[in-house]
Amino acid sequence: MLTMKTLHLICRNCRTLPNVLFQYGHNPAFLSTSCTAHSKKKKVNGYGDIDQEKYANLVRTVTSSKTSCQTPERIFEEDSFLYGKVVKSKASSQEPETRAPQNRSLMLNSNKVILSAEKTDPSIPVRIALPARDQMANDRLPSVTRILQQTMPMEQAFYLERWKQRMIMELGEEGFIEYTAAVFSQGKLFHARLEDLLVSRDDSIQRPEDTDKMLGYLASVDHVLSEVSELRTLESTVQHSELKYLGIVDCVAHYRGRLCIIEWKTSEKQKTHIQRTFDNPLQVAAYVGALNHDANYNFQVDCGLVVVAYKDGSPAHAHFMDPELCTHYWDKWLLRLEEYKEKKEEKQ
Repeated sequence: MLTMKTLHLICRNCRTLPNVLFQYGHNPAFLSTSCTAHSKKKKVNGYGDIDQEKYANLVRTVTSSKTSCQTPERIFEEDSFLYGKVVKSKASSQEPETRAPQNRSLMLNSNKVILSAEKTDPSIPVRIALPARDQMANDRLPSVTRILQQTMPMEQAFYLERWKQRMIMELGEEGFIEYTAAVFSQGKLFHARLEDLLVSRDDSIQRPEDTDKMLGYLASVDHVLSEVSELRTLESTVQHSELKYLGIVDCVAHYRGRLCIIEWKTSEKQKTHIQRTFDNPLQVAAYVGALNHDANYNFQVDCGLVVVAYKDGSPAHAHFMDPELCTHYWDKWLLRLEEYKEKKEEKQ
């Protein structure tokens, strides 16, 4: 026969009343009364009524995980898990309203002529340096590159920042700084090597600093260089006399018989369409308009060319911009220029 002391001990150690009844099979009323009398001295634990099987997975996840501060890797993982990949929304059935620039300045200059290949002077190409840096800050004109950077569309800025963060995750802060410095140095060397080839027309000349990567870029543009002739300018500054901006043009020469402003670019990814070159067409159009309104040049152009070279030596993509396409991007450039000036006025 179980004593009262034994029953109290059983009630104190058991988790639930049904377990006691099942194990000992005594009078339920007697046991319930005894346990209740004893439980008045203690707080009742409400967790015993929770469906533990239902929340078992959640409990295991919480108790097995370690708390740590968020890292960029974890943030990107959570972003991808919660929202998935970034997907562009479907185009609206209604065409968006086309915004026109307020200042409809013309790309061409009626006071100049467009030179044909037969009328060009095959003398030393023009090189005009940037204005002296000791000028007053208020007198300095903004560069095309600066204007495009400060008016970059939000979507383009988002993808650029996302790329930057991923590169920092992979290389670290210092590694990323070294990477960008190396890219800048490589770009300068690439342009210098192109100048050698355009002036001397001797592709057998090599420099000690030529790396396999550099030789790959040069091999990539070889088929384009064979169609470039009648060099007019090299690394020369152009300045729009009315719109007040400037830039440095890589090259002005004939490409397949058409006088063009040529911009040489490098890329690790294939740029099969001109739309994938982002703001490069706007840059070319801005240079076209500036050269045409610069008194330092006695000619004008109405075409452009964006050449994208690849380090693996695969054939470069040459995106030709005829007068119609140049005018299209010229209007886009005028909008960006207006936006830049508006932002500048707001800061003053």
